[in-house]
Amino acid sequence: MERADLDFAHLPFAYRKTDANIRYWFRDGAWTEGELTSDETITLHMASTCLHYGQEIFEGLKVFERPDGRIQTFRLDENAKRLQRSARKLLMEPVPEDLFREAVHRVVRANRRFVPPYGSGASLYVRPLLLGASAEVGVKPSQEYLFLVFVTPVGPYYKAGFEPVRLIVEEEIDRAAPGGVGDVKCGGNYAAGLRATMGAKDKGYSEVLYLDAREKRYIDESGSSNFYAIRDNTYITPSSPSILPSITNMSVRQLARDMGLAVEQRPVSVDELGTFEEAGCLGTAAVITPVESITYRGTEYVYGKRGEAGPVTTELYKRLTAIQWGEAEDPYGWTEIIPEEG
Repeated sequence: MERADLDFAHLPFAYRKTDANIRYWFRDGAWTEGELTSDETITLHMASTCLHYGQEIFEGLKVFERPDGRIQTFRLDENAKRLQRSARKLLMEPVPEDLFREAVHRVVRANRRFVPPYGSGASLYVRPLLLGASAEVGVKPSQEYLFLVFVTPVGPYYKAGFEPVRLIVEEEIDRAAPGGVGDVKCGGNYAAGLRATMGAKDKGYSEVLYLDAREKRYIDESGSSNFYAIRDNTYITPSSPSILPSITNMSVRQLARDMGLAVEQRPVSVDELGTFEEAGCLGTAAVITPVESITYRGTEYVYGKRGEAGPVTTELYKRLTAIQWGEAEDPYGWTEIIPEEG
């Protein structure tokens, strides 16, 4: 197989043009057959609901090359289900799971030469996107939708890879509120957090850690990922109606149980920051990223040795990535081989 001429071992987490993306339209009550195209642009009516009323949702998943050269997805079915949940909450047309799977398989095969080789540390990031496309001036759901999937080869989300990052608690800016759309993957959530994230970076931190919008007392999530902590052989992760349900977090909770840890998914008070032994962020892009310290109201809470991931975080990372890369047995049925021929 011809491999794209890229330095896969040193890829940034950024968009890079590949050979094709795939597009399906929902019109007159039915989905069209997917069309592969090399066009990187989208033609939409200027009054499309995605542009004016925020009917836009997306997903993120990764494809990995295994040691045997085959390629596999990780929990694709859960991404399909989450896109459906997001669509229903924003009154959009849900994408059937079989169509979602077909789209991912077809677009990955069309871009096979961009799948990073096993051992490079890079993966193929898959971005499904659903847009309301009807021209509407009144506030109402779209009647037509565009479902598009593109891919791009990426390296680690944080430049240092599996190295501890520093967070700062954000108290003034809210990412999302209970009863809103914080639990779905819509673009507006990320736009709402840009001020906080960029402000944190300007201060030398990697990201912010949000508190709940109602009481400013409980930890919600980081700007781009879920949050967890380790204390007394227990895996602790926040529960909140404004947190995006992370598929990675769901997976790591299972791995933690199998390691003999107790698992608590509950409201986590910011006052507990000083009691944690380890902490981390996790998501499709971040995978598992250890947290070195969290700064809250001028106090920096440091977890473990500076610059080193804790032992529990390290073991969770090893177990998760071994399954994702096809290095270890997958007893959970999380992975799926993409056939060479459709």
